[in-house]
Amino acid sequence: MPKRIPLNGETADAARELMLKSVLFGNLEPAQLDTLLQHTRSATLEEGQVLFEQQRPANEIFMLQSGQVKLMRISSEGQEKVIDLISPGNTFAEAIMFSGASVYPVTAAALCASRLLCFDTATYAGILHQSTDACFAIMAHLSRRQHWLISEIDRLTLHNATFRIIAYLLDQIPSTHLGTSEVNLNTPKHVVASRLSMTPETLSRTLSKLNRDGLIEIGEHSIILKDVGQLRGYVQGSSL
Repeated sequence: MPKRIPLNGETADAARELMLKSVLFGNLEPAQLDTLLQHTRSATLEEGQVLFEQQRPANEIFMLQSGQVKLMRISSEGQEKVIDLISPGNTFAEAIMFSGASVYPVTAAALCASRLLCFDTATYAGILHQSTDACFAIMAHLSRRQHWLISEIDRLTLHNATFRIIAYLLDQIPSTHLGTSEVNLNTPKHVVASRLSMTPETLSRTLSKLNRDGLIEIGEHSIILKDVGQLRGYVQGSSL
């Protein structure tokens, strides 16, 4: 487990700035934020390093400052299924506070060198008891998360590989984009394949077909979406 380091003046200011942009912390009073920061630690992960393992005691929630973290389930045979990919500015493991569970349901590991904030759940829960606004903000956050999970189940079980890949690529760009847009390939293909519940071979084959059909252009480190509007229409029910 990576070492937890107390925040100092500079790191505390950076943490505060990031936290104020988050649904989980943006509605806290300044004094409440100060209290939480006093119990917050930073951690640095190397590529491949595990932050926590499934079925281990859960006493922290996290916010990614830089890098990328994957959340995964590991079977008794050692097979890995990527559940989610965490990008900077996002929080994770917060739902455990409200579920009554005492252990993490997934394993979290860094896909590249990453920095994150570690929040003590007991301290945060105590603050929530004093803040109605923060509680309602969290309820809204968890509700949106639930709707997203339902959409993910629909996407992964009711749609083919082409649909899943296009939807994933569209998720990587702002929802306002309609013309040509570029998606950086920061995540290893085998991780993306696991996230989309397909083999790496299926991912490569489907991307190649989309490239041949002129819908995307595959570069060394990026994919160009040639007509975002057309691709959005496809995931909404239109044909390509």
